[in-house]
Amino acid sequence: MKTRIPLLLASAGLIAISACTTTDPYGNSTDAGGVGGLNRTQTGALAGAAIGGILGATRDSDKNDQGRDAARGALIGAALGGGIGAILDRQQKSLQQSLNNPNIQVVNHGSYLSVTMPESTLFATDSAAVGAQGQNDLYTIARNLQQYPDSTIQVVGHTDSTGSAAYNQDLSERRARSVAGILSAGGVAQNRLSTAGRGASQPVASNETVAGRAQNRRVQILITPTR
Repeated sequence: MKTRIPLLLASAGLIAISACTTTDPYGNSTDAGGVGGLNRTQTGALAGAAIGGILGATRDSDKNDQGRDAARGALIGAALGGGIGAILDRQQKSLQQSLNNPNIQVVNHGSYLSVTMPESTLFATDSAAVGAQGQNDLYTIARNLQQYPDSTIQVVGHTDSTGSAAYNQDLSERRARSVAGILSAGGVAQNRLSTAGRGASQPVASNETVAGRAQNRRVQILITPTR
């Protein structure tokens, strides 16, 4: 019974956290901005407490007083989760203040930040060469990433569905590498960077309209704290 109670409480916390994530019509997860009006730091603490409670209850080697161990795990998890949430809050605010391009979206998902840059900000049609304005924006992002060094960065390229799947995959990969290359040139350590191309496989809007296709042609910079 002692084990059941902390596990049930931790599971309830995880269910509450998952309620802040929804799926759009295109199969992509979207974040609803926290749990019950909580800010990111509070949501991070809640997530950490839930996970810490589970670990404390299930990783007890002596099997004595698992309720106590779950509580200790929850406290440690809450501190770690709250710290990550606070860092992401600050980094998001700093990025939004330094970027002068309203077309760039910076979203805090609670455990990572996503910076979404549309094709029009970075590239000419069918090109993987970053234009002057896009380079300026990427150097701004690179400065921010240097100020917050404890994270990994994945650069992900996306296209619309026009053209063959092979062409779109190749273009998305080349665009991701181009963006990562500029971040590296801006001072971001290469061992923090990785790239991926998704082609047209992860649309955020309908490819049946001009506006929808424009939204799908984008590059995402995903920033995940390492501690």
